[in-house]
Amino acid sequence: MKRLTTLLCSCLLSAQALAADKVELLLDWFINPDHGPLIVAQQKGYFAEQGLEVNLVEPADPSMPPKLVAAGKADMAITYQPQLHVMIDQGLPLTRIGTLVATPLNSLVVLEEGPVKTLVDLKDRKVGYSVGGYEEALMRAMLKPHGLTLDDIEMVNVNWSLSPSLISGQVDAVIGAYRNFELNQMDIEGHPGRAFYIEEEGVPAYDELVLVVNNETRGDDRHARLIKAVEKATQYLVNHPDDAWNDFVSYKPDELNTELNRRAWADTLSRFALRPAALDEARYQRVGAFMQEQGLTKTNPPVADYAIVP
Repeated sequence: MKRLTTLLCSCLLSAQALAADKVELLLDWFINPDHGPLIVAQQKGYFAEQGLEVNLVEPADPSMPPKLVAAGKADMAITYQPQLHVMIDQGLPLTRIGTLVATPLNSLVVLEEGPVKTLVDLKDRKVGYSVGGYEEALMRAMLKPHGLTLDDIEMVNVNWSLSPSLISGQVDAVIGAYRNFELNQMDIEGHPGRAFYIEEEGVPAYDELVLVVNNETRGDDRHARLIKAVEKATQYLVNHPDDAWNDFVSYKPDELNTELNRRAWADTLSRFALRPAALDEARYQRVGAFMQEQGLTKTNPPVADYAIVP
């Protein structure tokens, strides 16, 4: 009887696996604590509970995931809300279906013991950046309340070498530094930093990481099931952060179990979207208006054009 029960359970699991709907989800970057709910949902079996077999793909080129979704080459992608506004303005057929990280992570970082104590101190100093256009717009908006313009600073493209360029003295500040990573990395290396949070300095708050799909797949019930699994994972993660950390690390133990990731995990917990399907329509409209004012987009279309509005 015991062997028969085991055989029946095995057959049931096999049938469920065969029946699972496949979803290819392209990440925005290599796996890190920002993706915590996705990894926990995978490791705890929450995707499987929703009848989904989710393949999480780390991109070779971080700029490509939403473009591949727009081209129908993948089911879903992680991207950033500000970039979503730009891509919609460019005509890409994308729809936001959920949020992973619900606050900005981007920040302006300086050395804690350095000469920059306020943004006014940036006058005649160098600011490093990685992404042209958008990060210049952020700096323009942040400087304006302090009576400064981009002409008062020197923007230096340091590629992705943000912390090293700041620590070495190549620049006096860096924009585009993630508050949950660069600050921890600098502290680990013995060069503590301090962040100026963009949403406190003239930039409207936005969702850092969002999930997008192709417009033609709007209404696909896989989307709602995936978001439901992510919400369950987020609730578990917030309620049991240490156990969830162990689940996260178990995905790739040799790569993920680092001091930097451990610190970033703790700093990211409060920033995950507790209601990933929820949408603040007015907030998206404000960010769209900001992008238009900064010359990053030509229009600010209705939110319903590019997001599922509950």
